[in-house]
Amino acid sequence: MSDSYALIESRSFFTRPVSLFSPVGWLVAGWRDFLRCPLPGLLHGAAVAVFGALLCWRISNHFWLLTGAFTGFLLVAPVIATGLYAISRGLERGEPVNLSTAVRAWQPRDRRMVLFGMLLALAGTGWVFTSATLIWAFAHASVITPEDFLRVVVLDDKGWLFEAWLALGGLIAAPVFASSVVAMPMLLDRDISILGAVLTSWRVVMANPVPLAAWGAAIAGFTLFGMATGLLAMPLVVPLLGHASWHAYRELVGSVAQAANGD
Repeated sequence: MSDSYALIESRSFFTRPVSLFSPVGWLVAGWRDFLRCPLPGLLHGAAVAVFGALLCWRISNHFWLLTGAFTGFLLVAPVIATGLYAISRGLERGEPVNLSTAVRAWQPRDRRMVLFGMLLALAGTGWVFTSATLIWAFAHASVITPEDFLRVVVLDDKGWLFEAWLALGGLIAAPVFASSVVAMPMLLDRDISILGAVLTSWRVVMANPVPLAAWGAAIAGFTLFGMATGLLAMPLVVPLLGHASWHAYRELVGSVAQAANGD
């Protein structure tokens, strides 16, 4: 059986091995990009913070639902950072960049990024409802406030709910992360199909399981830090992770054609 077109597309790119400490370099490079062009990053982060604040206000009495909504943010984060990838790409090329550079990234010539963004949003929405249903159906008491979640779900030594919640979240998040870790910046940067970008993303993860696990943990850690500050740190966290994700893609994925030409 002949290889699918998407697999052939993916094989036109090679994956580079990276070290366990490579994510540190991505974060440093991402912070450098943010400092060189701060306004788009600050606006992206502020938009996330405002949305999060509105979400907290709207469903503040339903923490069982809010928990899934915040953790689902990690699944759709690659879409949110699209404009920041464009900024980092422009800086890398030595091009002048500004807010319009980020805005233009949201107006692609084709629908690949829009479709992939919708797929990630669907995955995030699915996790929100799955998380909410799990907590609502199996918690032995109402989970309305963060204190309730800590007492009823996390610290309940007689049940299995928190373990099940974590396991189910990991079961959903792991394949989504593997599918998207370099796919979104690749769709912005390359003429490749969605499936081709997703297959490349999986190849990257399989070639670097430990460094990419560390990268996923870093993304989760910075995001939790931003949330723990009452979303006040989000205007810094979002651009840091967005720009760093571009540098992760650039280090992890190379073009076979460029390598043949010595580029």
